[in-house]
Amino acid sequence: MRHKITLLILLVFPLAGFSQLNDTSINMFQANVNYSMHLPGGDLAETFGMSHTVGLSVDFKHKSNWNFGLEYAYLFGGMIKDSTILDHLKNSDGDIINEYGERGTILITERGFYAGAHVGRLIPVLGPNPNSGIKVQVGAGLLEHHIHIENRNNNVPAVLGDYKKGYDHRTNGFTLKEFIGYQFLDPNGYFNFYAGFEFYQAWTYNRREMNFDTGMKDTELKKDYLSGFRVGWILPLYQKDPEDFYYY
Repeated sequence: MRHKITLLILLVFPLAGFSQLNDTSINMFQANVNYSMHLPGGDLAETFGMSHTVGLSVDFKHKSNWNFGLEYAYLFGGMIKDSTILDHLKNSDGDIINEYGERGTILITERGFYAGAHVGRLIPVLGPNPNSGIKVQVGAGLLEHHIHIENRNNNVPAVLGDYKKGYDHRTNGFTLKEFIGYQFLDPNGYFNFYAGFEFYQAWTYNRREMNFDTGMKDTELKKDYLSGFRVGWILPLYQKDPEDFYYY
């Protein structure tokens, strides 16, 4: 798999690195790799702290500067505010015991993802060509988050296999997303990026039949918010000259 990814990068990179943009807004596909950092809001902030995403998206930018795309982002974080989730598994000394009668090592963090589609518009200002400028997008999709439980050495039976699902509070639901920022496409194709602010508003439900820490099913609608900064590297695929030929 590693060799296949390396080969793909070597085959595709020349398309972004050596094609040239002229002074005309053109049709192009854009493959984007991005990183984001978020602060939570609403119900999400009661359980989690700051989170991050790394993602991929594929967009088509029309010469009219409208764009459409699909995206996927992997969400992760290290701060869990609710420290009581595993309390009922602890002994009188505050330890969770493994199958050997020893203190088990358990880490809890945040994991999740966002998958969706978006539409947007590029406003060609403050750039070297009409394919650069202020970028505005709105989208919709699915946001999911859960408590990731890692038992090092896999020797605490209470949090292994399906038992783990009773504590992870897997939650997902319909999500709206907005982005506003700046896109820069180098006329020579060497340095292409975008950066800006993004916002999520999600209406979610806990999808587990029961949470073991409460002994109950959570049926409450959650309002989960994320807001933060995103930066991305753009791999543009386009014609060198819209009237002549493709450049390889």
